[in-house]
Amino acid sequence: MAWTTKDSGGMKVARRAEPYLTQAMRDELTRDILPRYETTRAALLPTLHMLQHKHGWIPAQAMLEAAEFLKLAPAEVIDTASFYEEYWLKPKGKHLVQVCRSIACEFCGQPEITQAVRAKLGIDVGETTDDGKFTLIELECIGACAGAPAILIDHTLHEGVTPEAIPALLDNVPDPH
Repeated sequence: MAWTTKDSGGMKVARRAEPYLTQAMRDELTRDILPRYETTRAALLPTLHMLQHKHGWIPAQAMLEAAEFLKLAPAEVIDTASFYEEYWLKPKGKHLVQVCRSIACEFCGQPEITQAVRAKLGIDVGETTDDGKFTLIELECIGACAGAPAILIDHTLHEGVTPEAIPALLDNVPDPH
């Protein structure tokens, strides 16, 4: 298998005038987070969490700002953010549809559940609908094995889901506004 490479070093980062890592965030990190760690590198994960919590994802400009603030190489920040699945490096939809693919859910019909969601939304795993309403992902385990197959829609757990139930579940997701 060949390695896939990308030109991260030559990547052009679109910048907006307003920083993602605001002065208030820098102040909070300096006051509350940095004193808890021996090195600024150790504060990288909380910094990334703060950025994602504030913006819903972590844009490339935000990673560069975090690198500068923490006095780290941009590659360290980008490598860390891209390593962990919990960080979003592109915008996600207003609603997150998370299909459990643990062994229990898989045995109880998870592939059919994923297919039903894909068919209803017209997207594949890891994609967001064109209207920005839904993002579909699969998780290794959501801890609901007794109710397999299970999915999370935002923070609502649905157990014993059938492919036939998917359209109604997705049609009845409340608007977050």
